[in-house]
Amino acid sequence: MTECNSNAIGFSSLGRRSVIADFAGGTITSDGGALLLREADRGLGLIEAINAVIPDPRHPIYIVHDQAVMLRQRIYAIAMGYEDGNDHQQLRQDPLMQALTERGVNAKIPLASPPTLCRLENRIERKTLVRISEVFVEMFIAAQQQPPEEIILDFDATDDPVHGNQVGRFFHGYYDGYCFLPLYVFCGDDLLCAYLRPANRDGASHSWAILSLLVKRLREVWPKTRLIFRGDSGFCRWRMLRWCERHQVGYIVGLARNKRLEAMAQNWMEQAKQGYQASGQKQRLFNDLEYAAGSWDKPRRVISKAEYLEGGPNHRFVVTNLAGDGQKLYDQLYCQRGEMENRIKEQQLCLFADRTSCHDFQANQFRVLLSAAAYVLINHIRREALAGTELQQAQADTIRLKLLKIGGRVLCSVRRVVLHLSSACPMQQLFALAAARLVKLARPLSSVSCPPIFFAGG
Repeated sequence: MTECNSNAIGFSSLGRRSVIADFAGGTITSDGGALLLREADRGLGLIEAINAVIPDPRHPIYIVHDQAVMLRQRIYAIAMGYEDGNDHQQLRQDPLMQALTERGVNAKIPLASPPTLCRLENRIERKTLVRISEVFVEMFIAAQQQPPEEIILDFDATDDPVHGNQVGRFFHGYYDGYCFLPLYVFCGDDLLCAYLRPANRDGASHSWAILSLLVKRLREVWPKTRLIFRGDSGFCRWRMLRWCERHQVGYIVGLARNKRLEAMAQNWMEQAKQGYQASGQKQRLFNDLEYAAGSWDKPRRVISKAEYLEGGPNHRFVVTNLAGDGQKLYDQLYCQRGEMENRIKEQQLCLFADRTSCHDFQANQFRVLLSAAAYVLINHIRREALAGTELQQAQADTIRLKLLKIGGRVLCSVRRVVLHLSSACPMQQLFALAAARLVKLARPLSSVSCPPIFFAGG
């Protein structure tokens, strides 16, 4: 018997059969794999820790949406690909999303609306943002099973284009547009800091203070761990280098080319040029220089790379206080900082850290931290659940596409929530493996009102 639906969407026929779609499927979710996010958070305790440092000024009698639930709702949605607060107008009805937030499934009471989530974003104070940032450092420390021998702190800045009159937005000549200038700090693939800054300042602004705070905290827990500061030429500030020397912190930082440096390394570039002309092959020569800019307090070791390519000379310089062969330090240590740029791309392209469209600057900083929290959850899945699999090095959007975006039918009863995932999912075995690994690491929440969740092919 033909069922009529006034909201049906017609498509091209399939032979003699008409093709019709509608949104009347009932309790079906398009994000069944988001259960992995819930287990990842239970293993880390990340959102509980963030919630603990955010004051809630609302009167308990009038609270409908618990703050921890709203944080889960927002952070999970970002990880699932819903970058906009407006997405929650419909997403708040999703029974799986309701279950993920630990609130429990209730079709009559949806999750927080976009205006409610917006009010949460706009009541976060500056001191609270600092405490949230501290949570990421503590998560990194807690994740180490034993004191690491060496920690490399990667600093890098990027642009965050804005298109309105947000507080703190300025025109930046290098990026040729109005933007913010966020600063990120990573240790490998672990995010330690995501700090939003106005664009009317030096690219290294506040990096010295952040480095100092990180070194102090890391040395409190690991006094014997070797610490290394790594960054591009935008972070080559002699006072910062001197601070590293005085506090026994290693550094390897890019140094911008200038005529004096190029003149000092001219002999090696000539040798590289002659070698290229003789062989037709790329030539790379490394040498150490003692160099001090006019404003520096003293000369420092500079590694010079004289490279000659088909397109001509390519000079690069790096300043460091580390011992060892210059070429090895450049190739095996300094060049590895490029991997951090992939992590920043994940933040901005995959997890929407550049969705800073609030008017207030502190609200935008909070949005950056919400995206950072989503990254921490995805990275935990990648490291703990996908190790040794085909997705162990996959980026966040690939993990989302293959493991989170799985259609499923949600069935709820008093005793349990059952999710029947799509039988056509091509990643069934990998999903089951990832779930099993994460469940082993999960810890009980302080208060859980949601019944247990089960998944099954269906």
